[in-house]
Amino acid sequence: MTRKIMIQGTCSNAGKSLIAAGLCRIFRQDGYRVAPFKAQNMALNSYITADGLEMGRAQVVQAEAAGIAPDVRMNPILLKPTSDEGSQVIINGEVEGNYTAKDFYREKPAFRAKVREAFESLASEYDIIVIEGAGSPAEINLKDDDLVNMGMAEMADAPVLLTGDIDRGGVFASLAGTMLLFTEEERARVKGVIINKFRGDLDILKPGLDMLEDIIHVPVAGVVPYMNVDIDDEDSLTERFAKKNSSGLVDIAVIRVPKISNFTDFNALECMDGVNVRYVDGPGQLGDPDMVILPGTKSTMADLKWMRESGLESAVIKFASRGKPVFGICGGYQMLGRHLSDPEGVEGGGDMRGMGLLPHSTVFAGEKTRTAEEGALSDVTGMFSGLSGARYKGYEIHMGLSEAEGNIINERNVYGTYIHGIFDSEETAGTVVKALYEAKGLDSSEVKAFDMDEYKERQYDILADGLRKSLDMELIYRIMEDSGDEN
Repeated sequence: MTRKIMIQGTCSNAGKSLIAAGLCRIFRQDGYRVAPFKAQNMALNSYITADGLEMGRAQVVQAEAAGIAPDVRMNPILLKPTSDEGSQVIINGEVEGNYTAKDFYREKPAFRAKVREAFESLASEYDIIVIEGAGSPAEINLKDDDLVNMGMAEMADAPVLLTGDIDRGGVFASLAGTMLLFTEEERARVKGVIINKFRGDLDILKPGLDMLEDIIHVPVAGVVPYMNVDIDDEDSLTERFAKKNSSGLVDIAVIRVPKISNFTDFNALECMDGVNVRYVDGPGQLGDPDMVILPGTKSTMADLKWMRESGLESAVIKFASRGKPVFGICGGYQMLGRHLSDPEGVEGGGDMRGMGLLPHSTVFAGEKTRTAEEGALSDVTGMFSGLSGARYKGYEIHMGLSEAEGNIINERNVYGTYIHGIFDSEETAGTVVKALYEAKGLDSSEVKAFDMDEYKERQYDILADGLRKSLDMELIYRIMEDSGDEN
């Protein structure tokens, strides 16, 4: 019988995704077939599976930790915000449409059936399912229609581990307060709590743990330290954006547009010795980097308008006029062209001038391009001519059609591509960084090869080792076994 365990959090960014990924790794190491599941994800950081379907990045990470291929059944509903009040709704990997919050809640009964079908199908193939909740499960105004927290726990008949973030303060109040707002049936599902992101002396914390257990009548399943692991982040709460590092010999500035998406494209560059990657959201922060990257975005036209109004567009154009390299990916590539047109209202409609740094135009269409890509780049000129023929593996995910899709095109050391993950291969990332070294008169032989896949595997093992040391795994296994016996 399939065992289940659900990780819920007292708030967003409490560490649910990482703990779920770590448990997936532990169960895999212990010889079980394990898969992750999250009924509903809200994120702009998405992924295209081998069969051309779209899912949230967090479950991709958890699948990798579990040693299995990402599958849209692991994330049947993905919401990609398009505004403060609406999102693009993706069901089982395909676009359902753009919904306001009110429209989405009206359709929830139909979506619930899709969630149940995906979960039951996945559960039939694995020994253990690690389920992740979303945000806080104690939003009392939303509980009646919940399908991602306690509603999901009830649907799956899963025991719950409730996670609190001690780093932001108030962890005892947040755990006790969340339990207070649960119904009696919901409280009965919580079999343990986890205190996450702890820094300090555990002996000083222990009296508080005893008092907490007396208050909530649930055991503390572990205190997880603040771990230095480098694993893909789910959404814009990522700490990568705030990271400050000036020690690199090569400085790469990524424009942090308001609807930035798929910023995991730059993880491999961040991990390379001698490379500093920083995110900037104003012309005053740009400085004089060695390369500027325009990332993917969920709203190309709106974010280009923001760049124009903030002064970043003119700063980037001035930067490019000096022959310095600018690299656009997906939405960033679209911005670099001459013209953008939205006749179907995909991004609100209208036409606008592009940055004019590349000789293409983009027309937005209602049908989304979703393809996994693998191959070799065509001829590349300019500073990055060494990329010609380089092997790559990635994916395309966009609503617009432009010239020269799928390959890098260049004019004046300005480059653009639709391929997400272009820097994940040693060949492409290494070639780009070596060229930047040489442009500064540095010895490019110092650039070391970097294997992203090997690096990620090592990070998952570090995460699992850290959780084994800090969680009561005997208790967690017992919780799952007792739950299975009750079915």
